[in-house]
Amino acid sequence: MKRQNEPRYIERVREHYRRRREAGKPVFILGVETSCDETSAAVIQDGTLVLANVIASQAEVHKRFGGVVPEVASRRHVENITLTIEEALDKAGKTLEEIDAIAVTYGPGLVGALLVGVAAAKAISFARGIPLIGVHHIAGHIYANRLVTEMRFPLVALVVSGGHTELVLMKEHGSYEILGETRDDAAGEAYDKVARALGLPYPGGPHIDRLAHEGEANVPLPRAWLEPDSYDFSFSGLKSAVLNTLHNASQRGETIEPANLAASFQASVVEVLVEKTIRAAKAHEARQVLLAGGVAANRGLRAALTERCEQEGLALVIPPLSLCTDNAAMIAAAGYIDYLKGNFAGLDLNGIAGLPLSDRTMD
Repeated sequence: MKRQNEPRYIERVREHYRRRREAGKPVFILGVETSCDETSAAVIQDGTLVLANVIASQAEVHKRFGGVVPEVASRRHVENITLTIEEALDKAGKTLEEIDAIAVTYGPGLVGALLVGVAAAKAISFARGIPLIGVHHIAGHIYANRLVTEMRFPLVALVVSGGHTELVLMKEHGSYEILGETRDDAAGEAYDKVARALGLPYPGGPHIDRLAHEGEANVPLPRAWLEPDSYDFSFSGLKSAVLNTLHNASQRGETIEPANLAASFQASVVEVLVEKTIRAAKAHEARQVLLAGGVAANRGLRAALTERCEQEGLALVIPPLSLCTDNAAMIAAAGYIDYLKGNFAGLDLNGIAGLPLSDRTMD
């Protein structure tokens, strides 16, 4: 069936793209995001105007497990995906007939969760004959900033989330050079593990951030700078140091104020993230510094990076809280760039759990 239908599908997509581009009208991209535990759909006009951004969160479902359960997440995506897309179209005041292309996260992420979004996007693309665009999840987080202001190159993006901590250099749209990445735990992962050790609910990041603002950073904890010229990150040792501090205090019958430990942990994470970002931005003469990812919602990180960028005269862009966590608006924004370039995926698009971030051109 695929071999019989795909040539006709490709022809329909190309004709649809040609007609829409020649019309010179606004471009409406439908975005779909299902990489982890949020089912999201959005409609974006011309890559920057958010007409609708609907998110069906599963946070309450996974809270009792202390983390995301992949099979449960996949099943919830199946239940939510159609309703979420319909709601996004309704809020945007658009029908599928008015959509120019569909952009979907195809990696990295939980493979079962990714497949739900990819399957839905492929079905719509095939049925309507509109372009299908595969978007890298990290690229989406970066392009959330374009929904705030235009990007100026070269730029350095600090991406911090539950599964990723990366410094990315961009010299133009769609160009990604990894300057540094985590060698073990991502920052968000470390936050969740420390939160669990402190008896805080999942997800732990917001709770650590709140608690940190109530305490003093007076507990000695390490900073993992690694090699002098390295932009890589490592938070496993810091996490272990926190656990050892709690264990040693318990053995001695002492009590450590949770707010002070949270403040000390956050200070260690934030200092390394901020200083490496500033160093990378200056070394590459960046015109902008972007903050992206779920941990970009952290008040301590936002404040510290803002202060340092002001000191160094660097332009900083931080998305609003609604665009920091996983959402489909950022996927559609990133997909718009591929739309303009005519970089489309075929019906063989698949979810890839460990998809690397790199420059790419899709046939």
